Amino acid sequence: MNINAILVPVDGSASSLHAVEFALQAVRGRDDIALHVLTVQAPIISGNVRRFISAETIADYYQDEGRQALQAAKTVLDESGVAYQAHIQVGPIAETIHRFAGEHGCGLIVMGTRGLGSVTGLLMGSVATKVLSLADVPVTLVK
Repeated sequence: MNINAILVPVDGSASSLHAVEFALQAVRGRDDIALHVLTVQAPIISGNVRRFISAETIADYYQDEGRQALQAAKTVLDESGVAYQAHIQVGPIAETIHRFAGEHGCGLIVMGTRGLGSVTGLLMGSVATKVLSLADVPVTLVK
């Protein structure tokens, strides 16, 4: 298997941080593998919110939430000295992860089994389950 890039979706949870640490082990000393860390913010779908809050304010909110979700992962990655690219996107979470992996030539997705969602942590996270069903590349789930 030839992997040129690894995608690690993060949401600020301990599980996603474990996935970052796992991916770090895989790329340490490997300049030929790009590491992408992605957080996806679910879109605000309420028409009322969009009527009363400007698009600019909503975009700022997504960026703020994204930076917060990336914070712990970036700290670990910065301390490791491993090169990586951090990304914030907005959209349906699993679908956006799948699309991003394809657009960036990621040959592997490494992600946590449970996220921060209130219902998602009951069993294996629903995002992880959906990414597994959509993915065209191997997915490694990390507890």
